Amino acid sequence: MKACLLLQRRFAYVGHNLALLLKEHYGIDEFCGYVYVRRSYEFLMSQKEIHYSSLLLDQEIHGRYSSERIDTHFLQSLEAEYGIPNLWPYVSLDRALMHNRHVREYPYDKSHYSHDDLLRILQVTAKAIIKFLDDEKPDFIFFSVIGAVGGKLLYHIAKKRGIATYVVHPTMIHDNYVLSETYNGLTGVENKVHLFSKESAPEKVLKQAQNFLNDFRHQPRPHYEFADKKYHQTTKSKQLSFVLPTNALKIMRWFFVSLKHHATGRERHDYDYISPINYVKDGIRRKLRNLRGVDDLYDEPGENDNFTFFPLHYEPEVSLLLYAPFFADQIHLIKQIAMSLPVNHYLYVKEHPTMVPYRPRNYYKAIKKIHNVKLINPNISSFDLIARSKLIMTITSSVGWEATLLKKPVITFGDIFYNQLSFVKHCKTPENIPYLVKEQLENFRYDENELLNLLAAIFSESAHLNLQYLWEREKDLMKRKEGLKPLADLLAQKLHLTNKQLQ
Repeated sequence: MKACLLLQRRFAYVGHNLALLLKEHYGIDEFCGYVYVRRSYEFLMSQKEIHYSSLLLDQEIHGRYSSERIDTHFLQSLEAEYGIPNLWPYVSLDRALMHNRHVREYPYDKSHYSHDDLLRILQVTAKAIIKFLDDEKPDFIFFSVIGAVGGKLLYHIAKKRGIATYVVHPTMIHDNYVLSETYNGLTGVENKVHLFSKESAPEKVLKQAQNFLNDFRHQPRPHYEFADKKYHQTTKSKQLSFVLPTNALKIMRWFFVSLKHHATGRERHDYDYISPINYVKDGIRRKLRNLRGVDDLYDEPGENDNFTFFPLHYEPEVSLLLYAPFFADQIHLIKQIAMSLPVNHYLYVKEHPTMVPYRPRNYYKAIKKIHNVKLINPNISSFDLIARSKLIMTITSSVGWEATLLKKPVITFGDIFYNQLSFVKHCKTPENIPYLVKEQLENFRYDENELLNLLAAIFSESAHLNLQYLWEREKDLMKRKEGLKPLADLLAQKLHLTNKQLQ
């Protein structure tokens, strides 16, 4: 059996450990991969633990686009074969190409590419992936995050060819993760929910579901520890803490190390490279904005207000660009929601804690121009707002899931797993917003058994591991590998493989 891995940026180190576990425990000995970031590629090429028959480096593919001639016939054939239904969804997903984000800091929003450049990039990437799959013929592909042209092309071309795909998804339940055959749904969970609607869920997972629900309602808390506002710069004092001597020294040390790497490293020629000069330039602009602050723009919640709660999303991110591309303009969506509410209703908008130091004042001013909207201080608890609200409207956020667990009516605008609940309403077109609002405010029908079946299905389909921590924070290689065992076991279960060590 041959495995292919999409190794997205720093996930390459996690993915490599996953490959090691599949090799050691389940006998998979053929691997190939699509890699983002040159440093990750060089690590994979230099290690001796696994022989990758082929590793495509996204940055090298991208480097060929300028000499590529546009082949209209090829692009038309590609669109006919793999369009969804056209080719632009592959490009619009990519924040580096479309907005120059990641390379530059939010709110920078200026693409460096012309229309023809984007077609060349799409063409050269598609050709490379088609040849890669022709040559390697993997039995399955494991995806971490689909957030750029290459990843999305790899997914859809593989799907069309009948290659098994497995995408890892968080479940917003403790540290539980599932593997789905699609990026916009939880296929295994959906199948279990359908099964549990016909016959009772196993007592073990049903008890887990009930205990989780009881614990959450007794003491609500964010599913991801570092989503808590205490870890983010939501106040001016935190935003200006860089002037403290210890922090200033760390920044200076980092800057000089980055300058040295910039002078000697090959990455500086890559399209998504963040130069230390731009990093400092954007950082200075951000700190100057933070000096002015936005505290004067926040509105006080009214004690007797009837309101709908809309949490702003972190951006740019796959939660918008992949799962809700037609609702990614959040200010425009807020306007649509505001004009869809009853006359005695406010819309409370609260910032994502990560975005507080990055948003410019004019973004919030545009929101405040809408007459029935209040901008709420991000230090106010979302759980307090959920409890007091009449309705929660969200694109794909965890706030919608938390509100669902607390028996609140919810309307979503993006692809998110809790859309499958009958009492959560998913809006696909702006024209339907006022009608869904009216339905959820006047005819909301919560179903506890349906929610318990979904929770039971998630527990029965998931692996328990702190993937976010292993990915972003764990430095110990052995601990990282050990922590990934539940995910390797879950993937092997999907592939119907037996642990050879147990045999």
